[in-house]
Formats: sequence, C-alpha cells, structure tokens
Amino acid sequence: MPSRFFITGTDTGIGKTLVSALLCAALLRARTLDEAYRFSPPVSPHLAARLAGVRIDFRRIKLPGPPQLPKSANLIAEGAGGALVPINERQLTTDLMRHLRLPVLLVARTTLGTINHTLLSVAALRAARLNLRGVILSGKPNRENLRAIEHYGDVEVVGNVPLMKKINRAGLLRVYRQNFNHEALER
Repeated sequence: MPSRFFITGTDTGIGKTLVSALLCAALLRARTLDEAYRFSPPVSPHLAARLAGVRIDFRRIKLPGPPQLPKSANLIAEGAGGALVPINERQLTTDLMRHLRLPVLLVARTTLGTINHTLLSVAALRAARLNLRGVILSGKPNRENLRAIEHYGDVEVVGNVPLMKKINRAGLLRVYRQNFNHEALER
C-alpha cells in the first residue's frame, strides 16, 4: 500500500513545508504536481481567493490518478496554515482533508505552548473524523512535550525534525532515517 498523507499543522510557520520536503525526499523519489489553486498573498486560502476574485471549489481539487500518478505511488499533500483554516465561505481545511481522504500528519512545534496547540488540533481532527496517523514535532527535541502530547492526545509522535543549519536532500534523508518511525509512515 502506498504512503499517502495530508500534512497540516498547529499553526503557520511551524515547519509544514520542511516536513513535506523531507517526506517527499524519503518516500516519493518523484516529481511535484501542480496545485489546483495558487495565490500570491500569504493569507488564508479563503481570503487569498476572495482577493483574486475566485471561489475555491473542491470539485477542482482531486488526487492525481493514472497515468499522471499510478495508484501504487506515494503522495504528499501540504495544506495551508492549520487544520481549521477557512478554504471558502463554508468549508475549512478539515473539510478538504475529508474530501481528499488522505491520512493526516500533524506538524507541531517543540517549544512552550505546543501541548495546548497540539491537543486542540488533535481534538479538531478527531471531531472531523479524520484518520490522524501521527504528530511530527519540529524544532529542538523536547522529551517532556513529546510525552505529554502522546499521553494526553493518545497519538503517536512519529517523527522529529530538529533545527537544521543547511537544508538539502542528504540532510533531509538523514533526519528521516534517524528521527522518524518508518513503520508508521511506510505501511
């Protein structure tokens, strides 16, 4: 079975793109695919679309299939912002995740405040009846926060991305080999 995930986060700027790049390097060994929508301002999707005079319609957002992407291929889809970010006037990112039917990986900081933010996001994902596969922590390892998230959230922390001085493919692959639960991500 291929490894396919929707990457979301507890917030903006927490490392979703870095985690997505890491998972692409480790799992995909393939190319990137164009987005259904692309907007310039770094704001929530609903606002970016409104400023562009567009409405985001889920019927235009589909997982690529053969021949563009074989059913056996791995896939990483990265969301914008956090799990409850508005996509249009009626739908949130959790609705998009449900539409795409991908297991979810939640990226969270390792710093002060992460327990609350992570547990709130875990609760939102579960309330939306999504398949939360695990949490990935981003930043300097913090064993106590990891334990608290796993215990109170009843969720596995499947990886940790430490601060990286230089980001390249070799470094991303090293972090994946050393800091991720391969079994949880490659089943």
